Amino acid sequence: MRRSLIPHPTTTNVGGLTLGAEARRSARMLSLEYGVGGPVEAVRWPEVAARMHTDGLWRTTCFEAFVAAGDGYVEVNLSPSGAWAAYRFDGYREGMRALSIPAPFIVTRQPPGRFALTVDVELPVEAMGAVGLSAVIEGLDGAIGYWALAHPSDKPDFHHPDSFVLELP
Repeated sequence: MRRSLIPHPTTTNVGGLTLGAEARRSARMLSLEYGVGGPVEAVRWPEVAARMHTDGLWRTTCFEAFVAAGDGYVEVNLSPSGAWAAYRFDGYREGMRALSIPAPFIVTRQPPGRFALTVDVELPVEAMGAVGLSAVIEGLDGAIGYWALAHPSDKPDFHHPDSFVLELP
């Protein structure tokens, strides 16, 4: 089922964009599809890069998934460039460390007025809890927008446990 991502109230320049996401889980595989509609030509899309673990992807346009895992959670960052990152946290913003997973293969499509990113991510066995889906969208003007299924804080915070609102079978 496709879910709408909403901009954080502090995101002032959405420029007619719409964002949606879909997630499915099969055993340890999390399948994701993000879609951006509207004037996608106004988005700063990262240059194609090596398909490797890369820190700092959230500084520009990227798509993210957070999955509850025991007392902590897993964060996955997916760049339209093909780069990716995965981290394990012991608790809310605590104990962050790189997570060793097979490199996900990110597929993008950009027909007129639309952008789509699809990927399958293999997660650790304990990452079976609720999911938070989000995106950072940078405009060509440098403005950063923060989009998610839920925004429980007055500041953009995808790590907030109350933003993990999607229950998957």
